[in-house]
Amino acid sequence: MPEFHALLEGYKRFREDAYPKQRARYDALSKEGQAPPVMVISCCDSRVDPATIFDTGPGQMFALRNVANLVPPYDDSGGMHGASAAIEFGVTGLNVKHIVVLGHGQCGGISAALKGGELGEPGHTFIDEWMSIITDARNEVVSAAPPDPQRELELEAIKISLKNLRSFPFIARREKQGELKLHGAWYAIGEATLFTLDEATGLFEAVE
Repeated sequence: MPEFHALLEGYKRFREDAYPKQRARYDALSKEGQAPPVMVISCCDSRVDPATIFDTGPGQMFALRNVANLVPPYDDSGGMHGASAAIEFGVTGLNVKHIVVLGHGQCGGISAALKGGELGEPGHTFIDEWMSIITDARNEVVSAAPPDPQRELELEAIKISLKNLRSFPFIARREKQGELKLHGAWYAIGEATLFTLDEATGLFEAVE
């Protein structure tokens, strides 16, 4: 299939160009392991690659990508929790110093949540269950009917994820002790502009 072949061609270009240029870094990461100072929680959307947006190299960022860059609340009742496991590893295993929740414009998960109805495969509820993290916020946005409900809910989802991060005991403890900082950011795809959240005011401001 041509799409997979294109991936292999990309790998060959990486081996011939980028890898030799960063060989020393890769060797060090292989021998010493990873110690990224930052964890970024972002969307699966193919248009929003955090390594590209922040222009980072290998070993600089621990990335978790999922639908709509959501963080579920802390839950120790059992079950399989992929997002929570990645967060736990990043914080307690890698000792990251910063966690960035990176939302973005034109998010498909947010758009589907606003439209309502069954989001996933008929009879399956993976996406529906996941997007229920922002059900209350979604209902509030729909009720308020702002000029741009899509963007409004995208921004609210970031705030909810930050709140849910703080429900993890090991995060709350580290943040209180000054060992960990949480950040919210939103990326406008069409204009390539990044906005960061000022939690004191609740407003997102463009990065100059």
